[in-house]
Amino acid sequence: MGEAVLADIAKKRGLNVKVDSAGTAGYHVGEEPDERPRLYAELSLTYFEQHKVPINSLARQVKTSDFTQFTHILASDKNNLRDLERIKPSNATAEVRLWGSYLDGEPIPDPYYGGAGGFESVFQQVTRLSNAFLDTVLKK
Repeated sequence: MGEAVLADIAKKRGLNVKVDSAGTAGYHVGEEPDERPRLYAELSLTYFEQHKVPINSLARQVKTSDFTQFTHILASDKNNLRDLERIKPSNATAEVRLWGSYLDGEPIPDPYYGGAGGFESVFQQVTRLSNAFLDTVLKK
């Protein structure tokens, strides 16, 4: 969901950026996104109703090449940040930070085990974080 929202907001701002997402663990590699946020997008609720944000990627695991291919790597929480720092190669050029550090320092909770309300809350959070991230990066 974060990948889709960030890419959509960047596109609407006229930015040509590559946005990708990956997990620090190998869970669900090669699978489509969780059905609940996809259904949420397809049902066009709240933000999606106005902006039609597509969610269409396959899960993958972080690769060491990501640290040189991308300029920024955003961690959803402190555990993922710690994992990213652990696997970060010595030649890394990407800035690795907690995504929430661009706004309020809050982690993004995993809505996987919750109901639709959890996905709504995370959607609203990644929308705010995407705007804060782009505002910060564009000022540099």
